[in-house]
Amino acid sequence: MTKAYVGLGANLGEREQMLALALERLAAEPSLELVAASTLRETEPEDVLDQPRFLNGAAVVETDLSPRQLLARLQLIECELGRRRAGPRFGPRVIDLDLLLYGSEIVSEPELEIPHPRLHLRRFALQPLVELEPELEVPGKGPVSALLAGLD
Repeated sequence: MTKAYVGLGANLGEREQMLALALERLAAEPSLELVAASTLRETEPEDVLDQPRFLNGAAVVETDLSPRQLLARLQLIECELGRRRAGPRFGPRVIDLDLLLYGSEIVSEPELEIPHPRLHLRRFALQPLVELEPELEVPGKGPVSALLAGLD
C-alpha cells in the first residue's frame, strides 16, 4: 500500500457539502483507505482571479492503485459529483481533486505529474499538508513545512 495525498477544492455551489461528498466517495472506494483529512480553509483564487473564493483541504489515502489508476478514480469522482472540464483552466469548479503526492515517487507523463507541478508554490495546498504531516517531504523540493515557510 502506498500513501498518497489528494488536494481538495471547490468554489461553486455548496462548497463544504461537495468536499464532504468527495471525502465520502474516497472512503467508499474499495482500493483506497481514507487515513485522514485536514480542516478546510477559505482561500483566494490564483491564476484566474475573477471567480469566487475556494474552500481547500487535503486528504491522505493508502492505496494499491498505481498513480495513473488513482488519478482516474479521482477524475471519476469529480465527474460523478458534477465537474465538467469546460471553461478556462484554473477557472471556477464545483469540485477539484488533485493528486499531489504518491509516496516518494516522481512521475512525469503527458497527463500526470507527481509531485503536482505547482505544489511547492501553492499555500492553499501546502497548509493542509503541513497540518496532516509536518515532516512530509515533496520529492525533489524538500519538507512541506520549509516550502510553506519559504512563501512568506
